[in-house]
Amino acid sequence: MPLDGMLEILYSRRRFGIRPGLDRVTALLGRLGNPQNTFRSIHVVGTNGKGSTSAFLSAILAAAGQQPALFTSPHLVNFNERFRINDRDIDTPTLAAAMERVMAAAAEETTFFEVVTALAALLFAEHGVSVAVMEAGMGGRSDATAALPGIMTLVTPISLDHCDYLGHSIEVIAAEKSAIAEAATMLVSAAQTEGALQQIKGHASESGIRMFAAGVDFYTAWQDNGLLDYNGIHVKMSGLSPGIPGLYQSGNAGLAMAAAELLPSLGIPVTVENINTGIAKARWPGRMELIPGNPRIMLDGAHNPDGALALQTALTGCCYNKLLLVTGVMADKDVSAVLSPLVPKAETVFCVTPSVERALGSRDLCTVIAGMGGSAMDCGCVADGIARAVQAAGPDDLVLICGSLFTVGEAKAVMSGKQFKGIRG
Repeated sequence: MPLDGMLEILYSRRRFGIRPGLDRVTALLGRLGNPQNTFRSIHVVGTNGKGSTSAFLSAILAAAGQQPALFTSPHLVNFNERFRINDRDIDTPTLAAAMERVMAAAAEETTFFEVVTALAALLFAEHGVSVAVMEAGMGGRSDATAALPGIMTLVTPISLDHCDYLGHSIEVIAAEKSAIAEAATMLVSAAQTEGALQQIKGHASESGIRMFAAGVDFYTAWQDNGLLDYNGIHVKMSGLSPGIPGLYQSGNAGLAMAAAELLPSLGIPVTVENINTGIAKARWPGRMELIPGNPRIMLDGAHNPDGALALQTALTGCCYNKLLLVTGVMADKDVSAVLSPLVPKAETVFCVTPSVERALGSRDLCTVIAGMGGSAMDCGCVADGIARAVQAAGPDDLVLICGSLFTVGEAKAVMSGKQFKGIRG
């Protein structure tokens, strides 16, 4: 069956929603011959920065000659984006063949993300990778990726998000996410709130996990010239130029570098030179991704309050006259909290409805923006929002497309003439 046909069947599994637990994915992996046991997995969990951190670490591993696998979600435009080996998306024929096997083995009740996680494991095993960087979907202990045994866990900054599934306090969410780390392994944590940090420390202590924390065991700091210094666990590096832009990327880069420092102790050779090269070569679409032109267009997938605040801070380093905001958000988000750091900076907010079921309608979004004191325009679809913003922009203005990874993905598809299929999970 062609890939598009199988994807339609796979997407139909969204009807099962999000169902925490490992029984279904473990059973599926077993029917596939447990491919996850043929390579070593590094888990990346947290709320913000998982994708960027994973991209930094994968680039370091590639620079070290490891030919790493990288599993991330969601995709922006093409489903293939979720599965990368040595910095290349899995090709469509290979993906289709593997998906056919996984779909045939999947029980009826297996969820979308569980199938996709098992698919990643099969693809990586069949390509003979030695190490895979596995980004969790949104959880930890009960996330489908937890079915893959991990040698190390990276915990990015934790904040309130997906509360209906993970809990309504940062402490509860931190406990859930950090619990993916297995006993007697290693855990590296980004800077956290005190409550989150105590939960992570508690799990590490109880499970015999060696823990390393930002601000205690390693540090990063920007120089005045825009280069990054790293004071690590064992090494010091200065004058680094991260390939993924944004002031907030210092924490994500530092987390990846700290993890890379520890990998030789696990039998994965990585040098200081590899770290320097990987940090510089790392790329991550949809995170302060700047598209040159007249006007310039920036894409950023910040979709929660902390992510939006980090984006606002990063914009202070950008030079522009007026900021024109094209935004579409999901209805299950705290829209005011997400957009409050950005709306005051915008000349006009062009409200759009991304082509996914969870999207808040552009008219309703306009009402929210107006209530925040912003100037809002109801544009309907993403394509029309981009067109109106570009038309209104001067040569020195910046058009920022943000609010959701789905909005960013659809925008990338619109601007490249590709079809957009936004799927959660």
